[in-house]
Amino acid sequence: MTDILQLHPRTQLQCSLKGIYLKLNLHQIAAPSELFMYANYISSVDGRIALRDAESGEYMVPDSIANKRDWRLYQELAAQADVMITSARYFRQLAIGKAQDLLPVGTAPEYTDLTEWRAQQGLNPQPDVVIISNSLELPARALAQLHDRRVIVCTSEQADDKKVNQLKASGLTVLIAGHQQVEGKQLKQQLIEFGYRSAYMIAGPAVHHTLISEQVLDHLFLTTRLNLLAGDAFHTILNGNMSATELELLSLYLDTDISSQQLFAQYRLKR
Repeated sequence: MTDILQLHPRTQLQCSLKGIYLKLNLHQIAAPSELFMYANYISSVDGRIALRDAESGEYMVPDSIANKRDWRLYQELAAQADVMITSARYFRQLAIGKAQDLLPVGTAPEYTDLTEWRAQQGLNPQPDVVIISNSLELPARALAQLHDRRVIVCTSEQADDKKVNQLKASGLTVLIAGHQQVEGKQLKQQLIEFGYRSAYMIAGPAVHHTLISEQVLDHLFLTTRLNLLAGDAFHTILNGNMSATELELLSLYLDTDISSQQLFAQYRLKR
């Protein structure tokens, strides 16, 4: 069904949802010995990407904006990644059954085309995972679910040596990429040295701020669900102070499906 309307670049063409991000070939953009890094969020019109869960105290993507059509594009972006960058918060949510899903690429039948596409492109069946954490509070039972890929923990020089050694003893790779906290430029260089060429960031606003403020993030994908959430305890896509960053709109689609009207935007961050 052609229920996606391309608004920019202006064509007024209708197309299918499936494939609108996969065709970007993000894994091939980086020059040799470079890394292409991109982020993705879904937000309400009033800027909420997460609300605080009263039971766990964690900030969660609300059911009122999460939807399968956006999740399909989330999976397409994951399919193009050598490595996914996330945070300890995701693993805490996974340990208590509150995470949206196990890190993609999904193994459900509707994502078979993505796993086949990765194989055709010569990519590993699953992207590797980098976890950014200063506290190193990582539930072992959640980490154990990622036995089918390399898991790297990235932390700072201030990390507790005992926790670092425990993680290494469990078979994880631990990288130091910053003094007080993980720094974006050091993180990028470490990933380049591992041979990665495409990195998909799905962490929260603090990590997003680190990557943007240090000018290592290249593209931002933002789904805007056409609803309003309000609420006082929430996260937006960015926090902290920094200089203004200009964006260039690369593509914009309107999802006209009545069950989940939303906008799919892709931006380039200007240096």
